[in-house]
Parts: sequence; structure tokens; C-alpha cells
Amino acid sequence: MSDFDYDLFVIGAGSGGVRASRIAASHGARVAVAEEYRVGGTCVIRGCVPKKLLVYGAHFAEDIHDARKFGWDVPECKFNWPVLRDNVLAEVDRLEGLYGQTLDNHKVTVLRTRATVVGPQKVRLADGTELTAGRILIATGGWPHVPEFPGSEHALTSNEVFHLETLPKRIIIAGGGYIANEFAGIFNEFGSKVTIVNRGDTILRGYDEQIRDRLLQISMTKGIDFKFNAPFQSIEKNDDGSLTVKLEGCEPMQADAVLVAAGRVPNSRGIGLEEVGVELDKDGAIKVDERNQSSVPSIFAVGDVTNRIQLTPVAIREGQAFSDTFFGGKPTVVDYANVPSAVFSHPPIGAVGMTEAEARNKLGSIRVYTSDFRAMKNVLAGRNERALYKMIVNAATDQVVGLHMIGPDAPEILQAAAIAVKAGLTKADFDATVALHPSMAEELVLLK
Repeated sequence: MSDFDYDLFVIGAGSGGVRASRIAASHGARVAVAEEYRVGGTCVIRGCVPKKLLVYGAHFAEDIHDARKFGWDVPECKFNWPVLRDNVLAEVDRLEGLYGQTLDNHKVTVLRTRATVVGPQKVRLADGTELTAGRILIATGGWPHVPEFPGSEHALTSNEVFHLETLPKRIIIAGGGYIANEFAGIFNEFGSKVTIVNRGDTILRGYDEQIRDRLLQISMTKGIDFKFNAPFQSIEKNDDGSLTVKLEGCEPMQADAVLVAAGRVPNSRGIGLEEVGVELDKDGAIKVDERNQSSVPSIFAVGDVTNRIQLTPVAIREGQAFSDTFFGGKPTVVDYANVPSAVFSHPPIGAVGMTEAEARNKLGSIRVYTSDFRAMKNVLAGRNERALYKMIVNAATDQVVGLHMIGPDAPEILQAAAIAVKAGLTKADFDATVALHPSMAEELVLLK
């Protein structure tokens, strides 16, 4: 037994913090985790899990309509937002309970309170209690960024959007990233009039240009409006509760809700890090090495608070690697190459590896293969919406260095295909694989 109260004290019980706590405890460490809000973190409580459930709910708008072409006598249907909202929130409650149960089963002490760092190996709880630990892990995640402008307090973020009392008839969404485009698709399918407002001129920066252009085209066809190069000037709340939104270069707009989805920033401020010498970058991210160690040797960080790759599975891998390295005797370094990602837009996007532009800049000589097609279901349903699959190949080695897809179930297909990219397989390996027919996924092995 050490002289410390705990071998590991974790601040933040999100995906990374929970995994690190559980694995460290399984290796025999005495672990405590402090969480001031709810166990489960952004992903489970107010992020990818409830959002994906809303995505599923939104898909029924088109599925019910299309079912008539498949012989189903579907009556006119009406969407009930409170029913979906309450069912989603109930599922979040259930998952939070499971996360807490997992920690209890591994004998992790869960402190449902705020904790701040007051020394290299000391933390202080909200009631003033001070505890010591051999190592401290910061896993406090990220927080929605809201630009400052007059009336910005009237805007929602992704934290509050799951709790809306009523479905807005008109919603303006600020941002061009995955959160903005996902919620645009969701609210559009629910029947809201959706406008995406972007201060720049591009959506989904970092994704392949052809894929994001296809999403823009399809979104506009579905009725989503886009305004580019239009920073917010102000939001004014009217007597009837509606909002008047003023943008640069645009006429004032009326809305029932404004959702700001302008990115997320590391949630590192106000917890004592800088006071004890932990180095942060200009965005507030904790600077760590490949072992997740900060500038203070006893303080570590994983997940979005490090701003490396803001994805839940990455935070989980980092938490696992940290605990295996320092408590399990199994030094582990996370490999950040070829991390797959998805945008659960309508239709969804899946991507892994280099975009065409990145590959041309890095490799010079490449080959690009594409398949532009209508899914069989869309053909019978009378939908003109087309899927686009794109493969980037290193011309010198025949290695597949990037896959980019937009279309029904693209993320589900991409997960398996990402294994091939991660393994360094070649275009010839794809060509040698017999197609699974009829499926959309078979296009990956039929690219010419």
C-alpha cells in the first residue's frame, strides 16, 4: 500500500475516464473517479448516443414514405417530438446506470462531485475535502464553443438540444462541421425548416471534397438552406418567443431556435491545471506525450481534453493504453493512423485514410476509383438520391490509402473496409475478393 489515498484519481467519468478507471482497477490499482455532472460523459449523455437515436427516428420519415412503393398501405403519419425525446432520455438514463454499475463492479470509488487539481498529486473536492493520488488523470472532455456576439445567450448548443420542449418550426444551425450537418438532417426530416449558417465557405472541412459536395447537393435537394460567409451579428428575442437573427450580408431571418454547432473546445479551464504547471496549448488542450503524460510527470490526460482526435473510440483507446502502461505492465501507444470516422447526416458519410487532396500532396502519384450509383432501394422508391464511393490508391505500391463513402449505411460498410486500409491491403486485394451481391458494399470490390 502506498502513502496516497488512491493509486489513480480520475477527473471526468466520460468514455476515456471510465475505461481508464475500470482497466486500472482490474490491474489492482485503488481508483477513484470524480464526475460533477453524469457518469457516461458527452457521448452517452449528450452526444453520439442520443444523437444517433434521433438519427434513427428521423430516418422513419423517408422510410414510411418509401414503404408505399414496396406495397405497404401506410396511412398519413404524424411525428410526435415529446415521445421520441422522452424515450431517448430514458435510454440515456439506462446507459448511465450501466456505466455506474460497471465502475462499482470493478470497485472504483465514484465521487459525484466537482474536483480540482491543487497539487501534482492532490485534488480538492467541492466540499473542501482533499485527497492524494500517485497519478492524476484528466478526462474532462470538450465543451461546445459559442462565439461571443450580441444575443448569443439565446442560442442552444448540442448540450441542450436533446431537451427541447417543442419541435421548432424554423431552426437556424450555425456551423459547417459534422454536428451541424447531422442536426440539420435530423430536424429537416422531422419537418422543421432548416437553415445552416456558416462563417466560412465549406462544410465538413477535412473530408474529401467530392463527398462533401455530394452531401451539400443532396441536402439542398431535401430542402435545407445554406448561407456561407455569413458570420452572426446578433440574435434578438421577440415578444412571442421567436428570434430575429442578423447575419453579415443577409437580410434578417426569423427562427424559433438557433443551434450553435461551431466546434468544441477542450474542457480544461478552471480545474487548477495551469496553477500546478500543466502546460496547455492556445486552445486550452492539455499537451501530452505519446504516453498521455503532461508536463507534470504525475498528471496525465486522455480524450477530447487533449484535442488530438475528438472521437469517443479514440478516448477509449487512450484510456486503455494509459492504464495498461502504468498499472498493467503492458506499455501501449495508440496508433492514430487511419482512424475511421462517420458523419450521421442524411445520407451518412464514412471515411478512413487520406482524402484525394491529401494523397496528391503527400504521395504525388495516385489513382482514384469511384462508383456513383443509386441504391437499389432508392430506385424502386423513386428517389434520385445517389451514393458515391471513392477509393484512393498509391500508384507506386497499389496500396489503398483512403476510402470515402456517402450513401445508405455508409458507416456500417466503412467499418469493415477500414480494416483493409489499416492492414495496408492493395487494390488487387479488393479486386480479388468476390462481390457480395446484391449489396451496396459490393461496389468496393468492383471499382474500375
